Amino acid sequence: MYEWVGKSLVLMGVFLVVVGVVLLLLPKVHPGNLPLDFHFKWGNTEVFLPLGTSILVSVLLTLALNLVVWLVSWLTKG
Repeated sequence: MYEWVGKSLVLMGVFLVVVGVVLLLLPKVHPGNLPLDFHFKWGNTEVFLPLGTSILVSVLLTLALNLVVWLVSWLTKG
C-alpha cells in the first residue's frame, strides 16, 4: 500500500547522495584548467577551446539523465 512512499524516499536519498558527491568534488575540479582545454593567444586575439570541460559535462549529464530515466521507470513499474 505504501510502496510508493518507500520508492520516493529511496529516490530522494539517491538524489541527496549525488548532490553531496558533486559538492565534495566541485572544489577539486576547475573547469577551464582540465586536460584538453586549449588556450591560444596571438597578439590581441585569444581563443579558448574547452574540449576537456565539454567532454566532462557531457559525460556527467549523460549519467545523470540515464539515472533519472532509470529511477522514473523503476518508480512507475510498481
